[in-house]
Parts: sequence; structure tokens; C-alpha cells
Amino acid sequence: MAQSKKRPPQRRPQPGPRTAATVAGRGRSGRPAAVRVAPPRKATAADWIAAARWRTLPLSVAPVLAGTGAAYVADGGVFHEYRIPLCLAVAVLLQLGVNYANDYSDGIRGTDAYRVGPARLTGAGAARPRTVLLVALAFFALAALAGLALVVLSQQWWLLAVGAAAIAAAWFYTGGKRPYGYAGLGEVGVFVFFGLVATAGTTYVQAGEVNTESWLSGVGIGLLACAVLIANNIRDIDQDRQAGKRTLSVLIGRTASRVLFGVLLLLAFGIVGFFAVFYPFAYLVFFGLLLAGPAVLIVATARTAREYILALALTSALALVYGAGLAAAFIL
Repeated sequence: MAQSKKRPPQRRPQPGPRTAATVAGRGRSGRPAAVRVAPPRKATAADWIAAARWRTLPLSVAPVLAGTGAAYVADGGVFHEYRIPLCLAVAVLLQLGVNYANDYSDGIRGTDAYRVGPARLTGAGAARPRTVLLVALAFFALAALAGLALVVLSQQWWLLAVGAAAIAAAWFYTGGKRPYGYAGLGEVGVFVFFGLVATAGTTYVQAGEVNTESWLSGVGIGLLACAVLIANNIRDIDQDRQAGKRTLSVLIGRTASRVLFGVLLLLAFGIVGFFAVFYPFAYLVFFGLLLAGPAVLIVATARTAREYILALALTSALALVYGAGLAAAFIL
């Protein structure tokens, strides 16, 4: 008698991930039903406001305040009421432009597909990339117009080159074929343009010179701006590494980045200590330690994206206190 061969046990197929295609089910005919993938949610006004990254906007206000205070000292106690709002407009509009430009550039590169922070307009598909790009360019154009008005008032035409360099730095941070923000140089750009250029430029267009108060204030505010960027990039180390975005935090690691964050804040307050020798009211800036202390503690121990976002917001608020405090110390 022929022996019957035993059939090997059949494995049941394991269910895959529950995507739109796998949950569609079957129709009455037994064939797979048509799959309908829900379109991305259309961006609302709240989404556009969130994309402006309003938590970071104090970084554009702080150098204008400190630079104005330094100009008051350099110009013998004179305020230039018409130039101050223009300086503020240039700084804020330029930052809004760079924030939307980053949303566009990171989105079309696919970098935001890995992010763990708040969703972005382009990366989430909530807005067309072209629309986000046009918004960014509109803010750059408005910043350029405000800057042109300052150049006309000051008659310093070479400042047009400085403005063009600032806009180029804002675009190529994450835009272009080789963005410098993807090569560990983001902090350099932030320090130069959000610190030195913004503060010294504010002082120069008002007083016609840049004094020591302006340069040192720009250094301090630039250090705080770098700290904000580091808090953001520590949060995204793993995701940026997957996306091929080599930020400074990716290059040096999480522990070194946390140490660097604290060192930057310490150096910024060291500058305040120097000013306090000559300007008694500069001591008031040390109240900013009430924000700096929690921010350092959070960055040193954070495990979730929400904690890093809180540290970022605290450091950004600290920059505003820093700039306003120095301005008050110079004027009073």
C-alpha cells in the first residue's frame, strides 16, 4: 500500500498594517472594493499661524530692542521714532519669511516626514508647496521694502548688500541644492544674522555707528538664538539622522548638545555681568535666570518632544527679556 504523504502545515498569512488599502474590504462580487484614500486636511488659519513658528518670533524683536538702546547711547540720548518701527518690521518679516521658507524646503525634501514636532504645512500636505513658497517670498519682499526705506533714510546704500545677504542666508538655510543648515552650520548663520547683524544693523541705521554696547548685545542675543536652535535640533536628532539632515546636534550627539545649550546661556549672562559694571540697571536682566534655569534643567533631562518645545519657548522668551532688559539698562 502506498503511504500517503503528509502535507506540510499551512501558515496563515499575518495581517499587515492597517492602511487605507487593507481596511477597504471586499465587495459583493468577492473582488476588492475600490480604495478611497482621504485627502489631507486643508490648512486652516490656525495652521498658517502655527507655521509662522510664533514661539521663535521674540528672537527677531530682541536684537532690535537692544540695538535701539545701544543707538540711544551712541547718539547722545536721541530716539529715531520712524526708524525703530522699520527696524522691527525688517527683523520680524524676515523671520516669518525664513520660517515659511523652511516649511517649504523641508517639506519638498521629505525631511518633515520624519519630524516629531508640530506638523508643517508642506510636509503634512495641508497646503500646496507653491502656496507656501509664495507666502515666504511675500514676507521676504516686505522685509526688503522696509529695509529699502531704512537705506533711503540713512543714505547708507551699501546696506543693500547686507540686506541681500540676510535674505540669501534665510533662503539657503534649508533651501537650494546644498543648504548649510543640513551641514552643521545652522548655528553659525543664526549667530551672525539673528545676533550680530540684526543688533549692529539696528544701531547703525539709527546712530550711524556701532558701539561696544551694540556688538556685545548682539553676541549675547546670538548665543541665545543658537540655544533655541539647539533645543529644537536635540529633539529631532534621530529623525534628522534618518532624513540625512546633519545638524550640529546630529554631528556632536545628544549629550554634547545638552552641555552646549547650558554653556551658551552661561556665556550670555556673562556679558550681562560685564554690562552691570557700567550700567546699574543691567542687573535686572539677571531675572531672566528664572527662565534660563528651568530651560537648562528641561533640556538636560527631557525625553519627549513636548519637553523640548517648552524649553525652546522658555529660551525664546528669555531672549526677549534679555534684549528688553539691556535696552532699559542703556536708556535709564
